[in-house]
Amino acid sequence: MRTIVQTLPGKASTDKSETGRTFAGVGVSPGRIIGPILLMPQAVREPAMGERLAEGTSPEEASTALRAAAKAVQINLTTRSVGASGAGREVLEATALMANDPMLIKAAVKLITTGASAERAIWDAAASVAEMLHNLGGYMAERATDVLDVRGRIVAELRGVPAPGIPYSDTPFILVGEDLAPADTATLDPAKVLALVTSSGGPQSHTAIIARALGLPAVVAAVGVDSLTDGTVVFVDGAVGTVLVDPGADEVALAKAWETTTAALAVFDGTGRLKDGHLVPLLSNVGGTTDAVKAAAAGAQGVGLLRTEFCFLERDTEPTIAEQVEAYRGVFDAFPGKKVVVRTLDAGADKPLPFLTDASEPNPALGVRGYRTDLTSPGVLERQLAAIALAAEGTEAEVWVMAPMISTAEEAEHFAGLCQAAGLQTPGVMVEVPSAALTAASILGHVHFVSLGTNDLTQYAMAADRQLGPLAALNTPWQPAVLQLIRLTVAGSRDEGHDKPVGVCGEAAADPALAVVLVGLGVSTLSMTARALSPVAAVLASVTLAEAQQLAALALTAHSATDARRIVREKLPILSTLGL
Repeated sequence: MRTIVQTLPGKASTDKSETGRTFAGVGVSPGRIIGPILLMPQAVREPAMGERLAEGTSPEEASTALRAAAKAVQINLTTRSVGASGAGREVLEATALMANDPMLIKAAVKLITTGASAERAIWDAAASVAEMLHNLGGYMAERATDVLDVRGRIVAELRGVPAPGIPYSDTPFILVGEDLAPADTATLDPAKVLALVTSSGGPQSHTAIIARALGLPAVVAAVGVDSLTDGTVVFVDGAVGTVLVDPGADEVALAKAWETTTAALAVFDGTGRLKDGHLVPLLSNVGGTTDAVKAAAAGAQGVGLLRTEFCFLERDTEPTIAEQVEAYRGVFDAFPGKKVVVRTLDAGADKPLPFLTDASEPNPALGVRGYRTDLTSPGVLERQLAAIALAAEGTEAEVWVMAPMISTAEEAEHFAGLCQAAGLQTPGVMVEVPSAALTAASILGHVHFVSLGTNDLTQYAMAADRQLGPLAALNTPWQPAVLQLIRLTVAGSRDEGHDKPVGVCGEAAADPALAVVLVGLGVSTLSMTARALSPVAAVLASVTLAEAQQLAALALTAHSATDARRIVREKLPILSTLGL
């Protein structure tokens, strides 16, 4: 843990009116950190349509300035790539090459000779080059994103403003901004970023999910925090959800104590259990072989959610069965003798696919997504199930399969039939739609298990887009209404003479306090990011099943989500002790 616990020499001075000011947000990843902030630069604005060369500037001068800006961007990205690793390094290296690509620069210079400003010329040239690369397909199509990235950087260089994306620093910092886009995270270096704070977003936003996966303390929906200046030293409490400007001795002590806590929570012994010995298997959510290997090393008792989208995203065509088999088998091999729950393709909404989904839908979250894509593109799901079955052959993993966005018992029956035809013996469904929770007994008459996707279940139950900061208070699984839907799902699993497993694979499982409530409601397994395994295990081990049931009852009858969370946390003193 890299904690900065004093005001750094040379930091930007904090305005006296800001000293001691606290920004209240939503804590989404625990941790107590002190450090200087760096703000995410504002997105580069598109140059005005038809923008011409400034009076007195010749095409030759503008072309020279453009080439210099492109070279400066290339040098900056190359320098940054040297200190990066993995996917981040690959992204930086590819972008650096594109920054000074002769074809791109030549196309821009040609536009400058017709009178376009350097900014407008590189903007339009990049759009044309990106479209051409996209149309070529395959590897070349993947480079289209790099072109659009570098054009923003070149325009920023020409304007003399900060480049878009994660700011670069030689020293660790707390990243503050409105929100993070998925692309921003490719170059987020956990060795430099101490914590994440955003003024927008919600508990299930991309920023929140990334923070939990990387183990970074994080606060979202902290309105006004992005009005602070670079270098301001703040104290971030990712559990409570506060950001304090110019922290004092008390906060320094809390930050130092957190360092000790993280060391104590670094190991999970591989068995989730309550204080009285009641077993609660702790599984991991993974998005490919690399994630699976890390989760196995962290002690995960299996995989509760394999997101198969990693095989399909950023492609113009459906991956072949052979490609899918290779991808899935790597995950299965990481968990011999253990359960691996595979979620079939969850395309649509925030994961559009050009060969499968309709980007023009007026409301994609309520449209053709997940299992529903089988209605409009039959065959894709059956081929995926065939690939999963082939990948399972010869492995020692216990492979279960579940479909996302199931709304009715009829859909569950159809999916179970497809699984049987493919030779998959353990079909299940995701409970993300309130109707599935309300009819869980009927649905479980056709499948072997259900898994609660609390992110979407909350979004749909509360009619609140999980990405919107202003709705963060609604979009939390602590809402009593959401807890009631979970209770009804468990009750349905025990109706009509069957007693079938109910798991949770949504982000709620990674909240140690909420994990206690979920177990108290009767949930049998919890699946989370690998980094959450140890904290969740530690808190579960501090309560008996009877105590968990009592806390669940209190949360169910609470007046609000805030009250539910407060009441439960007050009765779990271990959370304060561990800084969770």
